[in-house]
Amino acid sequence: MKPNLKYPLIIIALLAFATMLVFAVLYKNNPAKDYREVAERSYRIFTPECPAAADFAGEKMPLELFYVKESLDREIMINTFMHASTILMFKRSNRWFPIIEPILKRNNIPDDFKFLALAESNLYNAVSPSRAEGFWQFLKPTAIKYGLEVNEEVDERYNVAKATEAACQYFLEAYAKYGNWTLVAASFNRGQDGLSDALEDQKAKNFYDLFLNEETSRYIYRIVAFKEIYHHPLKYGLYLRASDFYPSIPTFTIEIDTPINDIPSFALKNNVSYRVLRDFNPWLRRYILPNKFKKTYQIILPKEGALNSGYLFKSLPPSETYFHDTLKINEIH
Repeated sequence: MKPNLKYPLIIIALLAFATMLVFAVLYKNNPAKDYREVAERSYRIFTPECPAAADFAGEKMPLELFYVKESLDREIMINTFMHASTILMFKRSNRWFPIIEPILKRNNIPDDFKFLALAESNLYNAVSPSRAEGFWQFLKPTAIKYGLEVNEEVDERYNVAKATEAACQYFLEAYAKYGNWTLVAASFNRGQDGLSDALEDQKAKNFYDLFLNEETSRYIYRIVAFKEIYHHPLKYGLYLRASDFYPSIPTFTIEIDTPINDIPSFALKNNVSYRVLRDFNPWLRRYILPNKFKKTYQIILPKEGALNSGYLFKSLPPSETYFHDTLKINEIH
C-alpha cells in the first residue's frame, strides 16, 4: 500500500507559507533594519594614500621622519574627507588663482604660496576671531605696515590684488631673514618674532625640528596637503568636471580720484546694483568714499552680460572633461 503524501505536503507548504509570512511581517515592521543592511552592503571608506615624496616651494619635506609623515597624512586625511570645503577650494581657485599667480611670479615668490592663501581662508573673505581679515588674513597693524589702507571707509585687505602684493612684500622680507621658504610660510602664521624666538630657544635650524603650538605645527602640512590634493584630485576620489568650477568673470576698471558721496547711486549710474558693486569691490566698507586726499582708486565692474552664468560657462571645455586628467565619463567604474 502506497503512503499517502498528500497531508505531509500540505503541512510543509503551510509551514513554508507561515515562514514567509513571518519574514514579511518582520521586514515590514523593521524598515530601519532593512535600511541598515543596505547601508552596510553599500558603504565603503578607504584611506587616502600619503605621498611618498612632498615639498614646499622646492624644499623637501623629510617624510622619512615618522612624525612628519604622520602629520602630512593627517592633513591629507582631513581634507580628503572634508568634501564640501575641499571642492569649494577647487571651485574658487579657478577664479582667483589667475589673479594671485602672476603677482607671486612678478615678485619672485614660489608659486606654492598660493596654497598658503587656501590654508588661510579657502579663498574666502573670512574674518578670524583675532580680526585677521581677507584672503591673506592680515591683522590691521600688519596690513598697514605693508602698505594697505585700512579705515572705516576702505579696507584693502579685501582687495585681492593689493593684499597679494602686500603678502609678497612680507614673504620677501621674511626670506631675507630666514633664507628658507618653509620658515617664511610658518612665520606668516606664527609671526617672525615668535618663530625666531622658537628657533633660538630650541636651537633648531628648520621648521621640521621645531616644537610649536598646534596651529603653526599643522600649518605647513595643511598647505602641502592642499597642494597634493589640488594636483592629484582623482587620486583622492575627486572627479571634478570643467563645468564644476567657478569661471573667471570679465571685468573693466574705473579710476576714481574724487569723493563718492552715495555709492549705491554711483553703482546704478554704472548699470549695476550696489550688491554687485560690493561683490566686485569688497574693500569698500561704507555707503560713501570721502577720499579727502584725492587718492586714485580702481573700481572693478563686470562687463556687459558677464553676470549671466550661461555667458560665463559657454567658453568652458565640455563638461565631461576632467580637471588635471583625461578621463571620460564612460571610463569611470
